[in-house]
Amino acid sequence: MDAFTDDRVKKIFVVASSQVGKTEMENCIIGYIIDQDPGTIVFAHPKIDQARNFSKRRIDPMIRDTEPLRRKVKDNPNAKSTVQLKTFPGGALVLVGTQSAKDLAETPARYVIGDEVDRWPRDVDGEGDPWGLLEARTTTFYNSKMVAVSTPTIKGNSAIESLFTTGTQEYWNVQCTKCSNYHFITFKDIKFDHDVKYVGGRKQFTVSNIRYICPDCGESFSEGKIKKAPHKWIALNPDAIKNGVRSYWLNGFSSPWATWESIILQFLEADGEPHKLQTVLNTKFGELWEYRLDDSDDEETLMSRCEPYEAELPDGVLCLTCGVDTQEDRLVYEIVGYGFNKENWGIKRGIIHGRADDPETWEELDRILDRQYRYADGKTLKISLTLMDEGGHFTQNVREGCSMRKHKAVFAIKGSNQFDAPFTSPYKVGKYDAGQGRTGKYIWFEIGVSAGKSLIMSGLKIKEPGKRMSHFPKEKSRGYGLNYFNELLSEALLPNEKGALRWEKLPGHNRNEALDCRNYANAALEILRPDFARLKHYLDNPNAREAKPKKIKHQKRKAREDEDWL
Repeated sequence: MDAFTDDRVKKIFVVASSQVGKTEMENCIIGYIIDQDPGTIVFAHPKIDQARNFSKRRIDPMIRDTEPLRRKVKDNPNAKSTVQLKTFPGGALVLVGTQSAKDLAETPARYVIGDEVDRWPRDVDGEGDPWGLLEARTTTFYNSKMVAVSTPTIKGNSAIESLFTTGTQEYWNVQCTKCSNYHFITFKDIKFDHDVKYVGGRKQFTVSNIRYICPDCGESFSEGKIKKAPHKWIALNPDAIKNGVRSYWLNGFSSPWATWESIILQFLEADGEPHKLQTVLNTKFGELWEYRLDDSDDEETLMSRCEPYEAELPDGVLCLTCGVDTQEDRLVYEIVGYGFNKENWGIKRGIIHGRADDPETWEELDRILDRQYRYADGKTLKISLTLMDEGGHFTQNVREGCSMRKHKAVFAIKGSNQFDAPFTSPYKVGKYDAGQGRTGKYIWFEIGVSAGKSLIMSGLKIKEPGKRMSHFPKEKSRGYGLNYFNELLSEALLPNEKGALRWEKLPGHNRNEALDCRNYANAALEILRPDFARLKHYLDNPNAREAKPKKIKHQKRKAREDEDWL
């Protein structure tokens, strides 16, 4: 806010996590303009709905409750006040989304404020970068000012990261009261103890003994002492002020409202899952997320990690799921075993040659799904849940086939290509057309394929047995040859022509069925959320008996029939 009233400064770029006051900063700047230095303001948001929502929740209350602003906008008979346009003496506030080039290009503006610029499209209607379009609106004003604010996203694909590097690159630093040196607080310098317990098969964390360790002298400080210690901005590129650009970076560890304990708990609860972890790093740590496999992780390297299994099922396996990908002339499937901490083992990968509208194809699938898979000691395990892709030309056949096998926990899925779609969602009940006037109901799930693929790739980077490591069998009969690993590594997270990240197929990888099947099998486990300790108890004590379920009254049975498998 001080920089905004500095005549030398033309552009301000702020990289900030949540709960550090960046929205209030935007509001205060708008209020200052209206009351003290009027001019036209274009306030841009990722989408128009977000702009409208911001106007109602944040701008309107500020104007209503601040007497000078209320007098110039709300109570001014000559002013216009709508959700997207608020006029005042000497200027106007225009709220726009960045999905339309027309909205960005039609209003000359002395002031531009961009909110969450990392969530803007990289190209608008083929006319280029939205920030560039907005900058062009300010060229006729000698005293223009532009402000961009955002939480960071992905390294190398972050708009706010690029803008930040053009400025003074100032970090909010704290002074160590022992050695007097200043440091930017990062998560690696915060130490803590934690305990975990399982409640209903899910982890619950408690955190204690939280402290900050000075990187220079090693002195330990509590959160309270750090937040009361002297702070200041320290610039890495101070000469950028000559170009009129100041940029700032601060994270949640400096927030007056978010406690360190709450941030640490969110990190622990992410439990290493990529999409959840990325959210914590971006919105709490204020850090960029870097996604990549090691350069050495090609299909031949992964195949070299294959290991001999002592039996059809290794001892660590406690639950089996299956993913089935539907192609024009075949079904491709993979059976995956899971144990504690989501450590996983490929069990069998195969192809059923035949179309999904052929009963013989389904009979072959039944033989695979009905099998008892065997441990070295002779105990057996069946597949708990199977998810089958309904895409392609045989959608109705897949829906009908899954409906007929719901007693075997075989269900259809639809993939969502939205980058931020959750990995799994609650099941839905739909209708299928079986032809000749026959219809029926079936259960289906929506799968966030992007989240699932990120989960797979991050797991492949783990090379030590334990949490989330992926094991593959050496026996050729199980189907894990070079073609399998070529398909498993067939896609990478890349920016498309608009700069948005999407999973794209790589050259030299013609098929991706192995990646899809593993994705569906993982989604099945996420839907099941099994209590592995309980599964192990019954596997070790095969004569133990579960408590008998309560009988369902006849009149309730029909309403519950679609949920019985749960």
